[in-house]
Order: sequence, then structure tokens, then C-alpha cells
Amino acid sequence: MQTNVSTEEKPKTTIPQKFVYFFAAGESEGNAGMKNILGGKGANLAEMTSLGIPVPPGFTISTEICTHYSEAGGKLPEWVRPAVTAAMAKVEAKIGKKFGDVKDPLLVSVRSGARASMPGMMDTILNLGLNDQTVEGLAKSSNNPRFAWDSYRRFIQMYSDVVMGMNSSLLEVTLEDLKEEKHYKLDTEMTVDDLKILVKKFKDLVHQMTGQSFPADPWEQLWGAVSAVFSSWNTPRAITYRELHSIPASWGTAVNVQSMVFGNMGDDSATGVAFTRNPSTGEKAFYGEFLINAQGEDVVAGIRTPQPITKIAAAASGQMSLEEALPHAYNQLVEIYKKLEAHYRDMQDIEFTIEKGTLWMLQTRNGKRTAAAALKIACDMIDEKLITEQEAILRLEPSALDQLLHPTLDPKAQKTVLAKGLPASPGGVNGQIVFSSEEAVEWKEQGKKVILVRVETSPEDIAGMIAAQGILTSRGGMTSHAAVVARGMGKCCVAGCGDVDVDYRNETMKVKGYVLKKGDVITLDGSTGEVYLGEVKTIEPKLEGTFERIMKIADGVRKLKVRTNADTPKDAQTARNFGAEGIGLCRTEHMFFGPDRIDAVREMIIADNKTERERALAKLLPMQRDDFYQLFKIMDGLPVTIRLLDPPLHEFVPHTDEETKDLAKRIGTDFERLRSKVKSLHEFNPMLGHRGCRLAITYPEIYAMQVRAIAEAACQLISEGKKLIPEIMIPLIATDKELDTLRVLTVNEVKKVQAEKGIKFDYQVGTMIELPRAAITADSIAEYADFFSFGTNDLTQTTLGLSRDDSGRFLGTYVSTGILPKDPFMSIDQQGVGSLVRMGTDLGRRTKPHLKVGVCGEHGGDPDSIEFFHRVGLDYVSCSPFRVPIARLAAARAALLGKKLH
Repeated sequence: MQTNVSTEEKPKTTIPQKFVYFFAAGESEGNAGMKNILGGKGANLAEMTSLGIPVPPGFTISTEICTHYSEAGGKLPEWVRPAVTAAMAKVEAKIGKKFGDVKDPLLVSVRSGARASMPGMMDTILNLGLNDQTVEGLAKSSNNPRFAWDSYRRFIQMYSDVVMGMNSSLLEVTLEDLKEEKHYKLDTEMTVDDLKILVKKFKDLVHQMTGQSFPADPWEQLWGAVSAVFSSWNTPRAITYRELHSIPASWGTAVNVQSMVFGNMGDDSATGVAFTRNPSTGEKAFYGEFLINAQGEDVVAGIRTPQPITKIAAAASGQMSLEEALPHAYNQLVEIYKKLEAHYRDMQDIEFTIEKGTLWMLQTRNGKRTAAAALKIACDMIDEKLITEQEAILRLEPSALDQLLHPTLDPKAQKTVLAKGLPASPGGVNGQIVFSSEEAVEWKEQGKKVILVRVETSPEDIAGMIAAQGILTSRGGMTSHAAVVARGMGKCCVAGCGDVDVDYRNETMKVKGYVLKKGDVITLDGSTGEVYLGEVKTIEPKLEGTFERIMKIADGVRKLKVRTNADTPKDAQTARNFGAEGIGLCRTEHMFFGPDRIDAVREMIIADNKTERERALAKLLPMQRDDFYQLFKIMDGLPVTIRLLDPPLHEFVPHTDEETKDLAKRIGTDFERLRSKVKSLHEFNPMLGHRGCRLAITYPEIYAMQVRAIAEAACQLISEGKKLIPEIMIPLIATDKELDTLRVLTVNEVKKVQAEKGIKFDYQVGTMIELPRAAITADSIAEYADFFSFGTNDLTQTTLGLSRDDSGRFLGTYVSTGILPKDPFMSIDQQGVGSLVRMGTDLGRRTKPHLKVGVCGEHGGDPDSIEFFHRVGLDYVSCSPFRVPIARLAAARAALLGKKLH
């Protein structure tokens, strides 16, 4: 019998009515508000054109075509071509040159441009349209054969790498060999004849390595380049960068095709990258670098060490500035950068080219900056009346604050200076030297701290840059790939350290008589550019000035309170220094692992009866009481939530026979008896086993001891004239009966202590909602709870059926393929786990309208999760001490975004 099976085709994306947008002086089909369609670069090119700023004519192919390209299996749909051909004709009309013309050819650049800035991640091709005939036409029309052939060899290098998959280092070696043979130091010393020889060698090598001839047809070149840019959206380096910065894969990239302007036409031509303020410090000073007789990629790739733009910056280095070399173009650039910053009301990262003294703007975008620079720029712009306080909060990235909260180098420490480079991205870090990105990742996985040392980094190094503590390069400037990407990541970076000679083959770096090999330790100071031998002592950060000002603004806006997860006095004090408003989670089991108490815990676990258990617990009581006393004292009247014992007992016992023998001797018990007891505690799935409130239902004396320790510590502080309201949290509740039973136990024990001490104090008894059943039946559980705290770590595990410890093997694939938008242990699964949080909150408050509700899982420090918790209406989030400032800023942003939505 034949069965009819429905073979419904997946609906294809609709062909957009318009997908190519033209821009040229006097005409712009896009604007800055069209970033989703035109990408950041395309939108800003259109906007600059509208502002009357000199931008080379061109057109943008929209991000929608990137989606069509991917859906077609990496092929450009045929219907795209006529629209691109028509747009090219408009560019030709504006320029007065023809694409592919052998006498006076129009050459173009092809650049990517996603809606979010991704410096160095996506591909660029310059000088497209050159072949053996058009290069001769360019030589004649420009009256500069050297420039024409230099442009041709650059085009072959870029195109063969980006489009044909050629290993670009092979061509680079060929170029270096020719320079060595001719005794040249710089590329600019090569003659026309040298460049002609080089072009022939390049083309032969491309054919030899790829099996394909280098394409001569300019239109074939163009379609190859456009396709390559769309393909570059899904290269491993781009995917890694997107995951790091939470950029959705669905956004895609646009392609910008622009008529070429040339910075390599002689000494009256140049190219550069600049920032309207200092991206490392935030200082209000024009800041950037340029190269005479060069093309844009030379500056960012670190092939030649660039020169500073301003006289002031150049004075220290003894180099000539752009201000001195080409004063007219410099003055025009200053006028434009001021106009752009005033228009966008933010610090701009700009790219420019000067062709025979004429300035052209190639890009503007909001500049990547360090956290310290971001705070200073925000505060300065508030004072300059460019932005409001609320706008400052909305444009600051909460996660970036992490850069400020970690140690810097101790100025008093003994140091041996090896070299000094450029202070590309601040911070003080040390680690073992590695020379490859792959090794950086591998060593990081082994728990080692590494410094990635490269001649210059490239986009392929992104994974190693993420893994490393810091980055050191021997070439490149403040706007090189290493510098820009490191600043965006908040990684310490010293760039352009010319005294360092990197030898990849022997895995060594030579500097000032030292030969350091792989694994040797160095220290970087990204704030001064200095490199030190060995490990240099660090000091804790001091947060003041702009940081305090922004935090004060944030605190005045946010609705969510911010507490900390802290188990030790040190963590509690750190969190208070960072502005924590109490402790939202004290994990008492962390106090059991101390060397002075672990054996008493183990005695309690192996006890055969209640009497033996209570004897062991009596040893722990004074230790726990002192723990709680210290935390209460540091928090000084702020709420402190103490979670009673949660993990299964097997976590506290020895795991090997040797450890078991040693313990048996120490506590005076029989080895076999102890080993038998240890084996009996084994659980196949301990996360779902005998733990949390289940322990206390079985052994109520454990919780009774902990509650007594809390109550006695509270009495001690009250007798010293302090105020406090302890919050006692019972974990892993699944039913209202469990909480009812354990609340009675808790209340009875507190009453006993209050009677013994003759001291009364207020306290609360609540629970951790970390099981789906607890969220679903929260209305019943709330009958016996004074507060709820969502334990979203376990709620994620039990809702998704994922183990936090084991799922790392495949979660990366789930995120990269889009099955999950983010790692659910890093940022809350709003649709699934989030629905349970919302339901539990609503049901709990249906029973008790003023029920206090918070969250104490790791999500309490994640900005996206915090925005969700604000929308749900929680009272507070609790996070690790170093994430408290991040949570304060994220809570303020959430409040402001909530206002915007309404």
C-alpha cells in the first residue's frame, strides 16, 4: 500500500524590493538609522554623505542578501546581479571612469559591514578591477607606474587570500625574499620593475597553490569578492567573535562597494585611522596614526609602524606628524572629526585616505574603548551637555566594567624592564609565553595563565586572544588589529614592541640580551606599554572619580537591589566595597571544607546514631557561629541570607582508600567501617539525590545546629548594639510540606536561643526555588515562606535536563548553530526557565502580595538576565562580589529601557 507523505517545502525568504543603496555627493539612499539593513559601515557612509562630508561614491548591498546567500548554500542569487550592475553604472557616471576600462579604469574596494562593529573580523579587498591591461591604463592615467603596479600586487595578495583561499604568508615570504635580495628595508623602496617581477611571481604562485589562474575579468573579480565577504560572516573567527560579544548569527553582514581613493600615490598621499578621543584613557584629545604613501590595511595590519597624527603626540617619538606633513588635509580632518562627534554625540573611530593632498573619509563608527575610557567619556559628555545622565547609562556596557575591578601592577614592586611598546589596552597581567593561538587555547584549558606573543595578530588569532591573559606584539600601532580587538575585549595589550624579536620556528623571543622561550613568565603593563621579566606583584583596584559618579547615577535610577553571593569575610568585604546591599546567598557548606573543620564534618557524616551526630555537630557549632558573626558584622544591618546545608554528604568524604585510611587514623575509627560508610553514600545522580532539605528531613539535627549558630551570632551582635535581620533559607524545596516541617524546626530552635540569651530579634525564613515543581506550586509554598530566592543554576539544570558540569562538551555547538541563543548557564533561558521564574513570582505573590523575591544563581550578574528579572518584578539580584558594579549598572539600564518600552 502506498502512503502519501506531505513534503511541504520550507518557505523561502521573500526577495526584497530594494537591496542595493547608492551614495555619492548630493545623493544618499540610506541613513544612520538603517543599520539593520545597511550594516554599521554602510549606514554611516550614507549619513556622512548626507552631511556633506567627502566620501568616495559607492553602494551598499544589504544584510538581507547575506541571508539569501546562506540559504542558497553559499551562492549569490542571480537576481542580485542586475541591481549591482545598475548601481555600478551610477558610480561610473559620478566618477567619470568605467569599471574594467583599459585606458582609465574605475577601481573599487569591497568591504564588509555588520550592524555591530566587528573590528578585523570580516574581510576587505582593495584595488579590485586590476588586471594586466587595466594596470597599464592606471599607470598612464595617473602618470605614476610605480603606484599602479604597487596597487596590483596588493590586490593579488588580498584577493588570493580572501576569495581564493590562498595562504597569504606564502606571498608575504616572496615579497620579503625580494626585499632581502635587493637590500631594501621598506616596501616603498621597490621599483616598478621589482613590482612587475613580484606580480608575475604572485600569479604563478597562486596558480601553483590553488590550481586556478588569477581572474582577469573585473566583473568575475567583483562577484568573487562580494561572495567572499558574505562567506566571511561564517568563518570560525567571526563566529568566535560573535559568541564573545553576543551578536546573533541571523544579523548577517552588508557589502560596501566603493570607488577607490589612493593613499599610495606618493609623498602627498597618506592613509590613517583616528579616534576623536583617546580610546584607552578617554582623554579629550584627537588621537590616531597614519602612514605616508600607503593603503589603509598597512596601518591596521601592523606591516609598517605608523606615525602619530598630532604634533603633540609625535613630539615624544621624534616622528613627523600628519599635522606637519600635510597641514591642509590635517586641518580639514580636524574640522570633520569635530562635526562627526557632535552629530553622533559619541566618540568616533574614523578611517581616512589622502590622495594627492585631497582628504576622503572612508568610515566612521562609535569607537571601541576601554572601560576606564568609557566612564570618562560618558562623564565628560554629560558635562559638555552632549548627552544626558540617562543616555550615559544606556550607552555604557555593564560587562565592560569587569576590566576595572581587577588588580594592576604594584608601582613599588621590584621590576626588570625588558622592553617598552605601545600601551594599547590597559591592565597589569602576567603569564607564560606562547607563540600560537592554538597553544594559548590548549594551555588555558590546562589551567595555565598565558601571554600570547606574536609579530602581529590577525583575525585568525581571535580564539588565542580570548584565552590569553594579555597580548604582546612586536609590530603594529595603537590602531592595529591587536590593539583594537584587545580594547574591545578588555584584554591587556602591548603592541608595536620593536625591541622584541619573535622567532616562531624556535619558539623564542629575544630582547636586550635575554632569550625567552615558550613557557617562560613575563608581565605586561598595558597602561605604560612596559614588558617585565618574570611575575610582578599586583595590587587591588581603587575605584573612584568617574566610576563613583556613574555608579551614583545608576543607583538613582535602578529599581532592583543588588546583593552578593559571599561565604567568607573577605568576599563580603569586597562586595561591600563595590556597593553590595546585603548578602543574597551564603553557602554554608563552603565553610565546612576548611582544614580545621572538615574532619568534624566527616565524623558527623559517618555517625551511626543521633547521639554521635550531635557530638560531631557540637564541634562545628562554634565555628559556624563565628562565621555568621563575621558576615553579619561586615554587612552592618544589611540583609544576610544564609542557605542551610545543600550538597549531598558524599562531597565531604574522602574518595581514595589512602585518604580513607588517613582519616580513619585521625578520628580513631576502623578503616573498613569507614570505607563501607563512604561507599554507602555514593549516588548515581547526586544532583537529584539526598541533599538540601532532604538531608534535614532525615537528619533534622544538622539544620538545628546551623539555625542555632545563626541565632547565637545574631544575639551576640545585638548585645553589642548592632541591628540585623537574618534571613534563613531552606534549599531544594519541592513541596509545601517540606517547608512547613523545616520552618517549624527553624522557628523552635530560634525561640530556644532567644530564651537562653534573653534577646529578641526579627528574622525571616524563606526558601530557594530551584525545582520546577516548586515554581509551579509556589502559591502553596508561599504559605510558609517569608521570601523566595530563585536558584537559577539548579533550576536551569532541572528544567532543561542539562548538567552544568558535563554539558560544556556540546553546548557550544547548540549555541553556534542557533538551537539555543546563548549558553543557558551564562544567560537565563527566558522562554523556559524564565517562564518558571515569572510563574513562581506571580503565584507566590498571589498568596502573599508583598512577598520578597530575589535571584541568587550566576544569572544575577548577567546584564541580559538582569534586564529580564527587572521586567518580572523581582526585588533583588545577588551575584559574585566582582560582578556587583556590573549588576548595579545593568539594573539601571533595565529600568531605563523599561521606561522607553512604556
